Amino acid sequence: MKLATFRPDGAAAPRAGILVGSDLLDLAAASSGRLPSTMLGLLEAGPSAWDAARALEKAAPPGHRTPLAVARLLAPLPNPTALRDFFAFEDHARAGSERRDEAFPEDWFSVPAYYKGNHREIYGPEDVVPWPSYTRKLDFECEIACVVGLKGRDLSPEAAARSIFGYTVFNDLSARDIQKKEMLLRMGPAKGKDFANAFGPFLVTAYSLDPARDLTMTVRVNGEVWSKGAFGAQHWGFPLMVSHVSQGETVYPGDLFGSGTFHRGCGLDLDRWVKPGDVIELDVPAIGVLRNTFGTPAA
Repeated sequence: MKLATFRPDGAAAPRAGILVGSDLLDLAAASSGRLPSTMLGLLEAGPSAWDAARALEKAAPPGHRTPLAVARLLAPLPNPTALRDFFAFEDHARAGSERRDEAFPEDWFSVPAYYKGNHREIYGPEDVVPWPSYTRKLDFECEIACVVGLKGRDLSPEAAARSIFGYTVFNDLSARDIQKKEMLLRMGPAKGKDFANAFGPFLVTAYSLDPARDLTMTVRVNGEVWSKGAFGAQHWGFPLMVSHVSQGETVYPGDLFGSGTFHRGCGLDLDRWVKPGDVIELDVPAIGVLRNTFGTPAA
């Protein structure tokens, strides 16, 4: 299933929908209210609701549809319950050590490290991403995020895999000059990351794709290809990352877990920098194209 959060028209409240052909089917309306109207509500409703949504997709009822071409897509999960972002690609991690002229830490292989991001600053497809006044080096990171569907604690990797509801594209925005200062102080990232996180365009259910096989990634800036990668190159996989977080704490439906970027999936690795007004596209064919425009720095 490909799910989305969308506005049927400019004034309507956001709705959870499922892609049927070239239309978005309003799940709550098409089910006569039996299914929730929001994505978080659908996640929290559990497997029986997910099965009902899948049955609607197969039945493809004719009403309660909005053509995708005119729908206003939002972040598929506009209100995640938490956001954690990992460091799953070894070559990206090694490139960072080389830039800092540091030895690569062997502990990188012993723990899937992550930071906790700001789950309240969420942007979706076609949104203008704000350029904070305090940075001169705004950057993108092309990532995949998984969304947890089942509450769990002290999960094995196998149980963690079963808890994953689906996947979306994640642009982890970074103020690199500020992030560098924060990390030198052995704190953060905070202001270097917390101003914006972009997700979309769809949330694709876990049974529909294999992240190691199906997720190729292309970065375009103003239509020019800057880099390409594949999610299968990661060292840490989502089941192990979710399992790690769940040890001694609870993960909840609606928790987002970012993978970290692949090597050269960000301007820092490429030593190429975006400018105000640039259009960034993160293209993952199995999920869709997450397109955003960088805004103008505030005075």
